[in-house]
Amino acid sequence: MRKLVYFVGVSIDGVIAGPGGETDFHPLDPDMVAHVRAEYPETMPVHIRPLIGMAADTPNRRYDTVLMGRGTYVVPQAEGVTNPYPHLRQYVVSRSLTEADPAVTLVPGDPLALVRRLKAEDGLDIWLCGGADLAGQLLPEIDELVVKSYPVAAGGGLPMFTGGFGPRAFTPAEVLTFGHGGTITTYRAS
Repeated sequence: MRKLVYFVGVSIDGVIAGPGGETDFHPLDPDMVAHVRAEYPETMPVHIRPLIGMAADTPNRRYDTVLMGRGTYVVPQAEGVTNPYPHLRQYVVSRSLTEADPAVTLVPGDPLALVRRLKAEDGLDIWLCGGADLAGQLLPEIDELVVKSYPVAAGGGLPMFTGGFGPRAFTPAEVLTFGHGGTITTYRAS
């Protein structure tokens, strides 16, 4: 069975984006970028790939499907990018969006039913790209967290999860530390 993996970047105080959706406050480290590019190439949007010396047709390693909330999907749209991950099956969960690029499937309803259906299919794992509301709704179905923690405190903004209180245990499986003090920690559902 495929896993749902929340692969996300956060500040040390648990913020994935600023109040306006900004993520440029996360300090980058060349070694961390190289690691993500090598191990998680499919998480690099197509319009970013040439900027980091990555071929547009770099094969997927871990995921063949991406789930996004509306807030995550509209960020590249501001740059004119409506199909950010053409190398993945793309789903956007939104109650307010009425149209998207033809390569993107809009999901106006229950994301839990969607994830359960996707998990039952054959293939690579499913990447939960963001955001906080969608992650909160899908917390019961998340099998793994891959948390890129950046050494900066945001002081406010969008947390990793929003929604009701519902603790779920995860066990650390791997921690990688990079030159700027940031880490990538993999947690598996307990």
